[in-house]
Amino acid sequence: QVQLVESGGVLVQAGGSRRPSCVASGTIFSTHHMGWNRQAPGKQRELVAVISSGGSTNYADSVKGRCTISRDNTKNTVYLQMNNLKPDDTAVYYCNARRLFSTYENNYWGQGTQVTVSS
Repeated sequence: QVQLVESGGVLVQAGGSRRPSCVASGTIFSTHHMGWNRQAPGKQRELVAVISSGGSTNYADSVKGRCTISRDNTKNTVYLQMNNLKPDDTAVYYCNARRLFSTYENNYWGQGTQVTVSS
């Protein structure tokens, strides 16, 4: 079965940078959109960034210009480069693999990794 395993969560000071990664098992990586979502306490989960199987990217307005998502299909790994981190970026970050079909979708989630940004 498909498993997504995130790593790279850490306590970091405001203005710092981190690059969480997500490794996907199985054979679905190259055909799925890969994304990062985050959830802060008391808030809904929100999309941070997504990269399609073709390499196109999209970002939430709150992180645009500070984050870069990338993927390495040879390593089944997606990265989220986060720069100039702010306390508001504090959240659990979840890796997501998704593929839409006409009648259903594949949607897989990792266990999450905590990123805490101190002021």
